[in-house]
Amino acid sequence: MPNATMISRSDAEALIQEHLYGELVESPIEDSIVMRLARRLPDMPTGKAKMPVLDLLPLAYFVNGDNGQKQTSKAAWDGVFLNAEEIAVIVPIPEAVLEDTNVDIMDDVTKRVRAAIGAEFDAAVLFGKDRPANWPLGVVPIARNAGNNVSPSSPLTYDNLLGTGGVIAKVEAGGFAIDGGIASMGMRAQLRGIKDDNSNPIFKTDMQGATPYALDGAPLHFPKNGSFDTAIAQLVVGDWSQLVWAMRKDISVKILDQAVIQNPDGSIAYNLAQNDMIALRVFIRCAWALPNPVSPLNPDRVLVPFAYLEPASAQTTYTLTFTVQDGSSNAIEGARIEIGGSKLKTNVSGQAVFKLTNGTYTYKVSKDGKTSEGTKTISSSNTTQSVTLA
Repeated sequence: MPNATMISRSDAEALIQEHLYGELVESPIEDSIVMRLARRLPDMPTGKAKMPVLDLLPLAYFVNGDNGQKQTSKAAWDGVFLNAEEIAVIVPIPEAVLEDTNVDIMDDVTKRVRAAIGAEFDAAVLFGKDRPANWPLGVVPIARNAGNNVSPSSPLTYDNLLGTGGVIAKVEAGGFAIDGGIASMGMRAQLRGIKDDNSNPIFKTDMQGATPYALDGAPLHFPKNGSFDTAIAQLVVGDWSQLVWAMRKDISVKILDQAVIQNPDGSIAYNLAQNDMIALRVFIRCAWALPNPVSPLNPDRVLVPFAYLEPASAQTTYTLTFTVQDGSSNAIEGARIEIGGSKLKTNVSGQAVFKLTNGTYTYKVSKDGKTSEGTKTISSSNTTQSVTLA
């Protein structure tokens, strides 16, 4: 008599129909955090716009005696440019794939691409990652050259954030007040770990309530779009109203079905008509700037409204030391040097030192109406540049 048998799942596998839920299981979609926090200007009518920015404050003087002579003063303005650049992507999809799915792939891909564009914008603005050549260096590089970087202790302390020499104090030194911060997700645990002298957590009052993530009343944001580079910074705080951005062309979506998609080397990757494919083309044109107008606490415009907390191992940078002289080889003090929105003034020896990563940079040196422009390449070593203003 044979042993008892049954029809197993593997025996009937060909008859079992799988159910596919029409909802994709995905991570939340996040748009640009910088666009949310910064100040948006009216849309740009052309690809380049100029903002007049106060560059010199008028001064007032006491009059000596009843009939003393009144002194004169003046104001001056500088031009800050916003250059619109395009961020774009093309996503090819076979038509057969679209026909055989019961999920709206195009709608979901459009949302994902929009989020990717926001992340690309954030990374360029915050860290200078893949930035176009005529965009500013980035919030963190500009803050670094202004001396607004803080080396953290381990574990993180209250003084790193709110004490003298902390990130907030760096911003306040320029006459600015922070209104928000952006941090990595890993910063949440470090903030919860900060304790007062009685070993009580500063950022949590009880185990049941939500942790209030804020610094001196300014809310902290923890973006999940992948734009925050923890190898460069752990936390960026500042006065976001000072950072401006504008749209030249809002996000545009177009479905292509007759185009040819090429590889970077020029070879044809897809012929959409021949391959029965369509392609989703999404692009945006936008610009940003950090005008940094002159103020009584920032008369030279070398202080900036942002500061950042470095990671445990700071990003590797190299020094570019400028030496500015006149036609007689005398050092020029107070010459302004600008690289990608970062401004420094020369000291009594005619020198100013920038801290930069590898790349080619355009610089402008000016003093008393005299200017000199050029480019300099940083290639994994410290370097110098002599400039004569004659």
